[in-house]
Amino acid sequence: MKKQIKFFSGGLFDKPLMNSRVKSEKVTAAEKWLGYLIGPAGALLLNAVLATYLNIYYTDVLDLTRIWGGLFLTVFPIVSKIIDALTNVVMGYIIDRTRTKQGKARPWLLLSAPLVALSGVLLFMVPQASESVQVIWVMLSYNLFYSFAYTIFNMSHNLMVPLSTRNTTERGGLSVFNQISSIMMSGILVALIFPMVIMPALGVDKAKWIVVMSALSIVTLPLILLEYYFTKERVTEETQNDDEKNVPFFTQLKIVFSDKYFLIVIAYFFIYTFGVTMKNLGLVYYCNWVLGTYNDGITQMLVSVIGGVPMGIGIFAVWPLAKKFGKRNVTMWGFVLYAIGSLICWFVPNNLVIVLIGQFIKNIGGLPCAYVFMALFADTLDHLEWKSGVRCDGVAMSVYNVIACALIGIVTGIFNGLLGNFGYIAPKFDDMGNILTTQPEAAKNFITFAFVGLEVFTGILLAVLLIFFSVEKTIGRKQAVIKARRGEEFSEELVALTSKESAAWEKENASGERYYKMIQAEINGK
Repeated sequence: MKKQIKFFSGGLFDKPLMNSRVKSEKVTAAEKWLGYLIGPAGALLLNAVLATYLNIYYTDVLDLTRIWGGLFLTVFPIVSKIIDALTNVVMGYIIDRTRTKQGKARPWLLLSAPLVALSGVLLFMVPQASESVQVIWVMLSYNLFYSFAYTIFNMSHNLMVPLSTRNTTERGGLSVFNQISSIMMSGILVALIFPMVIMPALGVDKAKWIVVMSALSIVTLPLILLEYYFTKERVTEETQNDDEKNVPFFTQLKIVFSDKYFLIVIAYFFIYTFGVTMKNLGLVYYCNWVLGTYNDGITQMLVSVIGGVPMGIGIFAVWPLAKKFGKRNVTMWGFVLYAIGSLICWFVPNNLVIVLIGQFIKNIGGLPCAYVFMALFADTLDHLEWKSGVRCDGVAMSVYNVIACALIGIVTGIFNGLLGNFGYIAPKFDDMGNILTTQPEAAKNFITFAFVGLEVFTGILLAVLLIFFSVEKTIGRKQAVIKARRGEEFSEELVALTSKESAAWEKENASGERYYKMIQAEINGK
């Protein structure tokens, strides 16, 4: 049997300085607050700002809309995200083959800290030079950030919740804290401070953009270090003393792509990401040209903050509801509300009051998706381990991220292509700073559909899809089987099933055992 290829095996990460500050086998308060809330906030905030405003920088500040007859901003995001998707696959392969005292994902989290900070600065420092030089700089800096630096951070960061613990209650709590960092901290700044204060101050002044975005990029470095030191890979530690098996990459791919629950996760994330990406791209354009006036400092703030108030309420409500009714169930019915709220906005897209009401309802519906999805994803990873006997965290996360990367590029290209096709005009101002530009109705209609119309359909599709996603019903029993295979004890009371669930479990377990034996025989070369 060929020797397993390893990355970061020993060396630097064996030194005491590299050790996690979390020592407990149970999830601690410091871990939640520093490792999962504050630590990721810098990089997630930067990414949220870029998702909303980088395209604005390209179209309104650098005026790249006209390059190559409008094709540059259509083609370049798609090509870049194809590269990003490939690097996600490579990163997944590497993470699954990383063996260190600090785990398999945390070492890469540490490496990402300086890379994210540097590449974030370079994104905006596009030189005043020829069109060709600007195009090359934009392409290189964009891929340095998204295809390299942020891929390393995002892959390792997203694995922290699944690798932190098998305890579903603790895992759910970490998932909530993790999403608070993304939704609340970055949301408040992106939704309130940026449109109300920062964007009107920046305008289309390139020098100001560079200063603000560079500061935002640099602050990510110490915060990512905080996440590194206050996270712990308990699930990885379970297997550190086991005899390592050479699990071929394509065997891992077969494991994830032959599982119905993982295929549902892929479909779910594909549909959700498509809708959210189009909405995020359309937000600023919608507030500037349809609902309000250009950079008025009020419209976008109201839409984002008042529409997003439920996200704050959800911190206290969503996990108790998920524990009582099930993560899948509250997420499924949440998407019904999600579609209804979007439909209300779409009916009267020019009325601020109606749009705010619709956004409020929509965001109530989006609460379960926002706060508990990573817990459902972690359940799916444990299900895959029960079924095959193999942890496929890196490969599974790379597939998850490939969809995000590819879609973001494709949707951005589609959005920019349609925006130009419908006659979008970069803003022009008179000497007094008054806007001179008006957009054609076709462009306004497209922007409206992108922001409030599309998610009517994606919400309905997601609600229907989740009907078939029942992975959490028997996850406790599957985790018990994993423990039993390792010779560990478990409490029968904690994994007891009803008679109806027991019958379904016996059938699923028989099928799972056959698959487990097949994969183990394949790994052992029998």
